[in-house]
Amino acid sequence: MTSPNSLSTPRHVAIIMDGNNRWAKSRGWAGIRGHRAGAETVRSTIRRAAEQGVEVLTLFAFSSENWKRPATEVSALMELFLMALKREVKKLHRHDIRLSVIGERSRFSSSIQKHIQSAEDMTCDNRGMHVVICANYGGRWDITEAARRLAEQVERGELAAADIDEERLGAEVCLNELPEVDLCIRTSGEQRISNFLLWQLAYAEFYFSPVLWPDFDSVAFDEALNAYALRQRRYGMTSEQLDAEGL
Repeated sequence: MTSPNSLSTPRHVAIIMDGNNRWAKSRGWAGIRGHRAGAETVRSTIRRAAEQGVEVLTLFAFSSENWKRPATEVSALMELFLMALKREVKKLHRHDIRLSVIGERSRFSSSIQKHIQSAEDMTCDNRGMHVVICANYGGRWDITEAARRLAEQVERGELAAADIDEERLGAEVCLNELPEVDLCIRTSGEQRISNFLLWQLAYAEFYFSPVLWPDFDSVAFDEALNAYALRQRRYGMTSEQLDAEGL
């Protein structure tokens, strides 16, 4: 039996919110109703994560591949995203929650870009939980952008190619200033990471829930945290080494 994690509550939880369309279709509804229901789950999950003492909650809202979906669905998702930015940010601010958005913003409308910036500016000094929304985000894009920035430093003579190591590259990827991801949850029964935080999930624990995202309530979230608490994170070492070090 594995030893319980010495830090039973993960500092940083990342979630791939999957299953909105299937949830709606199982009820004979259009997919957008699933996305609206999923937005309600986002609210309840943020609330529960804060109650449980999670420091950072990162949510995969819209991947760089999601633009391939039907135009009507993409349009509805953009409207939902904009509405959430307009309506929810003040609530987060009242609860001292900081909001950040990562991903390539240039493809979004000017209105969405403006509201993203406004939301980040409003909440930037908050000291409660930090919520990160991944929108038009892809892990390969993230690493590629980090490599490009390092290459530009080399071109300008600010950095030697030989000086590029894991630490320097890691300092360029998204979320570099935050605690590493401890736990990654994916809902709906799918067991893949779908180009999500490829660099940042190197040593994260994974939890795959069969529950579709709109039904992922506080009980399901707590089950994921409880499963995490029973795991021993070895980081390449043996259990005996960790026991000897009191970890």
